[in-house]
Amino acid sequence: MKKARATRKPRTDESKFAAMIEQATVDAYDESEQATGWYMMLEEHLALPFETTILGAAVKATKLELRGDNTIVAICTRGRERQAIDIVDLPRPTLKHPGFEWIEAYRHWRDVK
Repeated sequence: MKKARATRKPRTDESKFAAMIEQATVDAYDESEQATGWYMMLEEHLALPFETTILGAAVKATKLELRGDNTIVAICTRGRERQAIDIVDLPRPTLKHPGFEWIEAYRHWRDVK
């Protein structure tokens, strides 16, 4: 009889996260500059648009925005509706999406800072 496997979040080597964090925040001296660095890395590496599910509804993340409070949000659309969702609140995709590891690195950085 097979045991059911628990769903685990993707594991990324800590040294890879450290290198990504360094790349995003190099020469950033305050929170605003760090947020800008992360935004630039996400804009460069994360393939948009991508589909995800928010509260059971399929949505499309069409662009990123850096807000005045230094949060980075994905603008998610469904039909004519739009909603900004903090990128750390986006569900992890079931399939590997190009650049999603940058969101994982950003989550890790926010958890430890």
